[in-house]
Parts: sequence; structure tokens; C-alpha cells
Amino acid sequence: MSLHPKLQAITERIVQRSAASRAAYLAGIDAALRDGPFRSRLSCGNLAHGFAACGPTDKSRLRGGVTPNLGIITAYNDMLSAHQPFEHYPEILRETARSVGATAQVAGGVPAMCDGVTQGRGGMELSLFSRDVIAQSTAIGLSHDMFDSTVYLGVCDKIVPGLLIGALAFGHLPAIFLPAGPMTPGIPNKQKAEVRERYAAGLATREELLEAEAASYHGAGTCTFYGTANSNQTLLEAMGVQLPGASFVNPDTPLRDALTRHAAVRALEISALGDDFRPLGRLIDERAIVNAVVTLMATGGSTNHTIHWIAVARAAGIVLTWDDMDQLSQLVPLLARVYPNGEADVNRFAAAGGTAFVFRELMDAGLMHADLVTVAEGGMRQYTQDPALRDGALTWIDGIAESADRDVVRGVAEPFESQGGLRLLRGNLGRSLIKLSAVKPQYRMIEAPAVVVDAPQVLNKLHAAGLLPQDFVAVVRYQGPRANGMPELHSLAPLLGLLQNQGRRVALVTDGRLSGASGKFPAAIHMTPEASRGGPLGRVREGDIIRLDGEAGTLEVLVDAAEWAAREQAPNTAPAAHDLGRNLFAMNRRLVGPADQGAISISCGPAADDGDMWNYDAEYELGNDAAAAFAPHEEKDA
Repeated sequence: MSLHPKLQAITERIVQRSAASRAAYLAGIDAALRDGPFRSRLSCGNLAHGFAACGPTDKSRLRGGVTPNLGIITAYNDMLSAHQPFEHYPEILRETARSVGATAQVAGGVPAMCDGVTQGRGGMELSLFSRDVIAQSTAIGLSHDMFDSTVYLGVCDKIVPGLLIGALAFGHLPAIFLPAGPMTPGIPNKQKAEVRERYAAGLATREELLEAEAASYHGAGTCTFYGTANSNQTLLEAMGVQLPGASFVNPDTPLRDALTRHAAVRALEISALGDDFRPLGRLIDERAIVNAVVTLMATGGSTNHTIHWIAVARAAGIVLTWDDMDQLSQLVPLLARVYPNGEADVNRFAAAGGTAFVFRELMDAGLMHADLVTVAEGGMRQYTQDPALRDGALTWIDGIAESADRDVVRGVAEPFESQGGLRLLRGNLGRSLIKLSAVKPQYRMIEAPAVVVDAPQVLNKLHAAGLLPQDFVAVVRYQGPRANGMPELHSLAPLLGLLQNQGRRVALVTDGRLSGASGKFPAAIHMTPEASRGGPLGRVREGDIIRLDGEAGTLEVLVDAAEWAAREQAPNTAPAAHDLGRNLFAMNRRLVGPADQGAISISCGPAADDGDMWNYDAEYELGNDAAAAFAPHEEKDA
């Protein structure tokens, strides 16, 4: 099937917009490779430090410099269920490398925090910036010039985007990403949500709520809803930098271990010391980025990736915008219903056909680039196959031709919706995004008075006091990257979901984030410009009528134009947060760019020199052309 002309046009526009920055990035890769494998450049003292703690066999191979050395970057910790299985991966990878005459070393560890633990807590203000810390930590781990290829152990939220940004800074090295897989099913997500809403209404005890949560999050592996963590995995496959079908194989199974071993072998095969060199920075090109966005839309993935993948693209010298994402969402049909866009978990999604089915449907319809070079020898078409063990050996078999569960996944000819999961909203409040696929059609438009708060906890207190109107739009402002690190506001979901269940019309408008696990009610999130940059959200007053129309892609405050223009910015009345490490990120808050440019607080990409940050242009954020928005400059305060 030839490529859909609209997909081709969007891709070509990204290529043209990115021409200079992408060329600079690729020139950097070429410069890094010019003198051959890095270990040969080390002085004797450098090299001796690098292998001092190795055993005799590894030391001998590292001294010789003619066999590849695999660098392992790990996000292991045993508090995160998704990352706990990584504890034993390094030994598996080292043993596998030795078995093929090579070596492997843990190059470094990166932090991995859990938004599920920090929801509603002070630690959530560190969450988004942890992505940038992970990118920097990855670079530190790879800074020793000891490695010929790399593997990355990470799954969740900011961790995979951070690893990607760091890996792309070393884009001359091959890279394969290794997941741990999802935990097995617990109680249905719908049942968990019902208990949460009953607790918010005072109809369930804390003991009941804890029992439901523990029955849902019950073992090792990724949380089973289709939030940011599991969206990460499908996007990695869509770009061809994770093994085909590796995303949703459960931890501690023979197939999971076989995939881990194969990843080590394959990562070594594609190093510069072999004859199949595949550096990461050349694999992740404009087509790969488009594939990731297409997959996000087709599967109803996490809204967090409207921030993260712009940052990832930037790290590869590629300029991706919200307008690109919006146009792709209007082109690509919704093929999956996985919680919060449906009732199924990712285990059921995988059983119904999973990524192999979705990718084949998209490629056959010309809605996905099938001509990528990938870490798999068979290219993107191998991603329409599922991994399997046959007589103990790993192989790939064709994915199912028809959906095994049409309530969960469908083909392009009969999608759940003709458009994808996300929509860009425009209007006199700025630009924001809505996860339309999670909201039933009857709730996608609302016109109601604003209830304005500067701290999410205040909304719960207003409800408890019986002070909320029958219908309203909750405006939760001063939650953007510069204000407080752009925390997720998932703690509001039970309350707003409960009120909607009672027949009330409610919505959320915020410059903060909302978890990929949240849905049900209309939520305009990532509002840009944020209130702390002087964005229009700071001029909204209690009782202003707000109209949100997700289908039309509009969000407006219905205030007389002259009065609106005369209004001053309201001050931030949120109480000062307890420190909890927050002071360590003051510089990140000061330097961070806007959400629609990736909310990056570090220099990123080939144009970023020391002291240069993202261009901030309020006019651009209200809808003008994006090309100039990526030129380096000194940060301007709003």
C-alpha cells in the first residue's frame, strides 16, 4: 500500500521545517564516528580504570578492543513495580554477551520516580523535571567512551522519554530499549474507578479504597491501564527501537527472558564493530517520529506524550509541533479501546491482537511509514509479528489477521472513531489539548461558569462545603512548568467523575497535566501560555462563562472583548509548598520552556549551546507558525 498523501504531506512538512537542525544533528553523529570505535582512543590509564573490576575473560576482551562492549543504562529500583524486574537484567545481559564473545557493563543508573506514589503530593512537582535529569544521567553514564552499543532498561512516564533524549545525545551508538512487561490482570479498572468515586463521595471507607487499589496494583510489572508507561512501549515499537512485540509480555516468563537475551545479541550485532551498523540517531528520523505520533493517536495513548515526544524529536534535530499532532489525529482512526478509553487492560489488548495487529492495519492503509530501518532485521513489517518460543528458541510468527476481541481492537475499515485520540483546542485562552477518545460524545461540549482555583486541593474543599455550582468548568491555574513543575492533577479525577455521574456537567481547564489514566470528563490540559508566563488563564474570573467544544477544537471565555483586554493578571494564591527537594529544581522552573515546545529545562538538540534555551513566543502559542519557535535565544520573561 502506498503512503496516504496526507501523511506524506505532514511528514514532508516536518522534514522541511527540520532541515537545518536535522542536518546539524547528523553532522554531529558523523563527527563522533570519524575516528572509529571509541575504546581504541582511550589512554592506557583511561582503559585500565574502565576494566579494573572486570573478571579475567571480560578484562582480556576489553584490553584487546576488537570485541564489542555493551553499555547498560538502567532505571532499576524495587519501589516501582514496573522497574523491579530489571534487578536481574544486567546479569542476564552480561552472560549473554559473554556467550557470543563480547562484554557488557552497567554504564550507569538513572532515577525513576512513580507518579502513582506522588499523586497529590509535593513530590509530584519534581516529576516532569525528572525526565531532564534522566537524560543528563544517561549522558553521564555513556560519557566514558567505553561502549560500542547500548541497551536501556526503562518503562514508565518520564523515564523512557528521558532515556531517549540522553541516548540521542549519543546517537552515534546503536541502542535497543528493553521493557519489563505488564503485571498480570488485577481487578477491572472500571471497578477500581467506581470505588475511588464512592470514596470521593464519602460512601466508601479508606480500607475499602486501599483494598481496591492493592487488588489493582498487585505485583511486578507495569500498571495495566493504558497510561504513559504503556504508551511509551507502543511508541518505541512504532519507531523500531524496541524488539517487535516485546511491549506486553509479562515479567518473569520464559518468553520475557528470551527477548532480553535476544536484545543483547542484537545490540551487539548492530555495533560499528560488525557489518550491520545501525546507530540510533539515524534510525530515529522524521518518519519514525511520525510513526510514534500516529500510533499514539490510533491507540488513544497518553496526553503526556504531546509534551515528551516534542522533546524527543528535538533531541534528534526534528521540529515537531502540536499542529502536526492535531492533523495526524484528524487523519488516523481510533483502533483501540483500552482503559481509560475503554474497559480492557493492556493484557487483554495484547491478547486481542495488540501492536502487531494495529501496526499491520495502519501500514496496509498507508497510515504508517513501513520503510524504516529498525533494530529488527525485518524492518517495520516484522513489527506485524508476535514473538513466540518454539522448542525453546525465540522466533516471530505472523500476528492474527482479525481482531480476537472487537470491543478492544478493530481494523481501519471499522474503527471505534474515524479520528484519533487527541485534539488541539484553540481560542482566546490560548492553546490546549483534550483526550477526546476518553470522553463520551455527549460530554464533549460544555458551556458553564468558571470555578477558579490556584491549587487543586481547593476544589475538593469547595465540594465538601457544598459551594460548587450545579454545572461548572474548573479552572485550575498556576500549574504549568514554570509555576511548579507542571504536576499531574489526577487527584481531581474521582471528584469530577463523580459529579458527572450525578448528571452534572463539569470540565477541567488547566495549564497543568492530567494523567494518562484519567478520562471520562472533558479536560483541556497543558494550556499554553501558562498563567505564570502571563497567559490569558490568569485573567479568568469566578463566574465567567467558558465554552469548551472538543469536536470543534475550540475553547473560549465568553467575556466582552474590551473588558477582557482591560483585565489584569490575577496573582497566584496557592499556598507555598513544603520543600521536599523542590528548592533543588528552582533553576529548572526558571529556565523551562513552554509545554508545546516540550517543557524542557535543559539544553537539547544540535542548536542548543550553553546558555541557550527554547524560544518563547506568546503569539506562536496562540496559533502562529512554529518554525521560528525553535531558534536558540536567551529566555525572556513574560
